[in-house]
Amino acid sequence: MLRFCSIASLIATVALLCGCGKPETPAPQPGALSAPAPAAADTRPAIVCFGDSITAGFGLDPGQSFPDLLQQDLDRRGLRYRVVNLGVSGDTTQDGIARLPMALAEKPAIVLLELGGNDGLRGIPLSITQANLAQMIEGFQTASARVVLAGMSLPPNYGAAFIQKFEALYKSLAAKYHVTLIPFLLEGVGAHDEFMQRDGIHPNAAGARKLEALVMRTLTPLLK
Repeated sequence: MLRFCSIASLIATVALLCGCGKPETPAPQPGALSAPAPAAADTRPAIVCFGDSITAGFGLDPGQSFPDLLQQDLDRRGLRYRVVNLGVSGDTTQDGIARLPMALAEKPAIVLLELGGNDGLRGIPLSITQANLAQMIEGFQTASARVVLAGMSLPPNYGAAFIQKFEALYKSLAAKYHVTLIPFLLEGVGAHDEFMQRDGIHPNAAGARKLEALVMRTLTPLLK
């Protein structure tokens, strides 16, 4: 009898241990198998703002750069375009060529090309700046994008002769490639303390609003 009880106890113990060691199947969680729906693709034509720190909105709060303001303006007017800000602080025209494939990947309908200012500030030969801008214009036009060329100028200490030649290269390119030209993107902003940051190079929030108004006036005839 004692032997029987010992065997019975052993069997019960083994059964208990086997039951405890068996992993429990977790209960399915509601919605655990359903993946989130992918965001709908933005099919609006792209306006690519391709430039340096002025386009990037250096020193400004988020939403204050002129491309951000341009998007807001377009939305208010019911114009269905998406603005892509491809401004990178410090970029030269050579940097722009390196980033050209990124801009073309957006399949832009319109490109605002704002580069060259850093070339001038660094004393890069004008022939190199002009050749680089020409290469970018040709690349955008080959992709059927309308190009708006944003001209720039330089501080007075660079000398009147050099500044005149620098400004002229934008006019020459616009005439050669039949693109829309903004002669000076900082018109009415540059050299006006109330519209510039302390560095005297970048527009403040009020200056960015003036830039956007100028860009909007320029783009309006190109918008469908």
